Amino acid sequence: MTTPRSIVMSLALVAVTSTVAVAQTKPVNPPAAVSGAPARSVPAASAATGTTATIAPAAAPTGPATAPRGLAPAVPTDYVIGPDDVLFVTVWKNDTLSKQVPVRPDGKISLPLLHDIQAAGLTAMQLQDKIAVALGEFMPNPEVSVMITDVRSYRVSVLGEVNRPGVLQLKAETSILEALAMAGGFRDFASPSKIMVFRKDSYGNTHKLRFNYNKALRGDEDNLALKTGDVIVVP
Repeated sequence: MTTPRSIVMSLALVAVTSTVAVAQTKPVNPPAAVSGAPARSVPAASAATGTTATIAPAAAPTGPATAPRGLAPAVPTDYVIGPDDVLFVTVWKNDTLSKQVPVRPDGKISLPLLHDIQAAGLTAMQLQDKIAVALGEFMPNPEVSVMITDVRSYRVSVLGEVNRPGVLQLKAETSILEALAMAGGFRDFASPSKIMVFRKDSYGNTHKLRFNYNKALRGDEDNLALKTGDVIVVP
């Protein structure tokens, strides 16, 4: 004979069994992968089988080497590279060979595969052609670009009857009028019409260039563009 108490206990047992079955068959939604997080395992759809699913972290983005930010002001295409300048050499689709390099005091730079290569005395265009030819021994048709990221070898000297004689460290193309202004202008007994500029050519020979400050102000004489190593003498 079945008692009311037995019936109640049977119903409770059925309810508990149903709840456990639903919990076992309910799918588990894994959390979204977070970039940079380590791989981890989460329960799969069936806990009864004991299987797990692994979520891999998102791959970090990759791309070609790019020139650093904060570059020096644009330099003229005929600017001649000198010691202490900083260059960024890019070889297309080759991050290993693309790097920022300083020009050493001996005028050379160091690059993978090529080791030492002469940079001083060349323009950026001439240097990139030279590097491309040298790399041609190791790879077919290398595409090379050279960017001057920091101008440090562009120096001129201003001597004589100026208020602040000395060496000027320049960052971009500078004219003689600008250099004289940087030197503080003339002293009382200066002769602006008899200024001399001493300039060495690529063979090491020194040339004298006359400059008349008064004519330049009137537009009767060109405002001379300075080259690295120029020495301005104001009598």
